[in-house]
Amino acid sequence: MSVETSIQIKGELRLNEPMAKHTSWRVGGPADKYYKPHGLADLAGFIQSLPTQEKIFWLGLGSNLLVRDGGVRGTVIALAGNLNELRLQDENVIYAEAGVSSAKLSRFAAKQGLSGLEFLSGIPGSTGGALAMNAGAFGSEVWSWVTKVTTLNRQGQLNTRYPEDYKISYRKVVPKYPGEWFVAAEFLLDKKPASAKIKELLNKRNSSQPIGLASCGSVFKNPQTTHAAKLIEQTGLKGYCINKACVSDKHANFIINTGDATAQDIEDLIKHIQAAVKKEYQILLEPEVKIIGEPL
Repeated sequence: MSVETSIQIKGELRLNEPMAKHTSWRVGGPADKYYKPHGLADLAGFIQSLPTQEKIFWLGLGSNLLVRDGGVRGTVIALAGNLNELRLQDENVIYAEAGVSSAKLSRFAAKQGLSGLEFLSGIPGSTGGALAMNAGAFGSEVWSWVTKVTTLNRQGQLNTRYPEDYKISYRKVVPKYPGEWFVAAEFLLDKKPASAKIKELLNKRNSSQPIGLASCGSVFKNPQTTHAAKLIEQTGLKGYCINKACVSDKHANFIINTGDATAQDIEDLIKHIQAAVKKEYQILLEPEVKIIGEPL
């Protein structure tokens, strides 16, 4: 549903949008507002128009995200398919906006004869999400290739930032300038073929992960000395379910919505896994997935 605002906007604004339609777990209650921007300038104007205290949530492809059943109080900004500019900026530099999927960015780089981002081909998220959490796989991380980023603040201002403006670690990015969001990035890559490596990594992913099922990808971060999946499996939780939310039989760090699971079922299963692993190994698994919204 379209609504009127105090500024002219080119994007699409909906009220009470069901978030289950936009998350890879296929769960989640309604967002008060759901906005699909028409480019960076439009997004900057829309952000500037929002009340200062209104909460803003950023949505890529809806992976790595659990929206509670009561929905989201505030505005969800949907970037995927909207902030999607992708281009060769220089001989071995690629510019990508935050809504470009990780897989598309990886394939585009390979087509340009550039390597470094092959690992992104198996990550089911967007460039913005990858930047926000320093996404990685198979021993590689996205910030290893970033030369600069474009950010947007609450006042609608666009800024250029550099890796030294962030404290970057495993699945964590802490900004020197809080209150800014990633809207684009540039990647400096190596000049060598990558297509064969992408195929190899995708084959490895497909053979070890429950691809095609309703999940968020990996639920927990790996502890420093071991893998979360190994701890969960050794605790005997492979296949364990709370209603229709189940630990994957194929990869224990995946939770699958096998039917009509609720967000509460999934959150309860996350807590159950944490408690069981903590009791068995004295290790508290830290969720990689972001949990937002209100319970019913």
